[in-house]
Amino acid sequence: MRNWDKLAEDKTIQATAKAIEARGIEVFVVDTKGEALRKIKALIPKGSEVMNGTSTTLQQIGYSDYLKAGEHGWIDLHEKIGKEDNREKRSGLRRQASAAEYFLGSVNAISQNGELVAADASGSRVTAYPFAAKHVILVAGAQKIMPNLEKAMQRVREYVFPLENERAKKVYGSGSNTSKWVIIEKESVPGRMKLILIKEKLGF
Repeated sequence: MRNWDKLAEDKTIQATAKAIEARGIEVFVVDTKGEALRKIKALIPKGSEVMNGTSTTLQQIGYSDYLKAGEHGWIDLHEKIGKEDNREKRSGLRRQASAAEYFLGSVNAISQNGELVAADASGSRVTAYPFAAKHVILVAGAQKIMPNLEKAMQRVREYVFPLENERAKKVYGSGSNTSKWVIIEKESVPGRMKLILIKEKLGF
């Protein structure tokens, strides 16, 4: 079985970060999950609308708990959605939230050539990445770096999907699938998309 969870060497991390930046995406390489959370806090001005997709990485760095604590000074769209009891209205709010001022999430794999790969079942997580959100902040552990795009997609199918499928069964009572894919090859809007790349194994 392939080792899809091996932390990339520092020289590979730095070279990959450079390749990503050449595609119009700003990269912040940090050593720890604590540094990643501090960087997020610094990047988002108080009073900004904030939404995030489901992300094990965001949970592990402490972002989810920080958001729930309510001391951030942001407009938490996730909280607003959660307060809506009507299912149809709640679904509409989720669609609107994909165009949030700041949308946070993660990716499932990164190629050394600089492509970012993400997939999920409904598309609610990846919808914001290509266009909808005004600003996108992605957070990922450096174990997600793969040699090329083919290996990055293979990582999603062979390693990420089985883990996400099991998580979905426990949380939602039904399995997942990789029906909606997004591959970010380039960001044309300066400053819109940022990646915080952490030198730790985080997420899957």
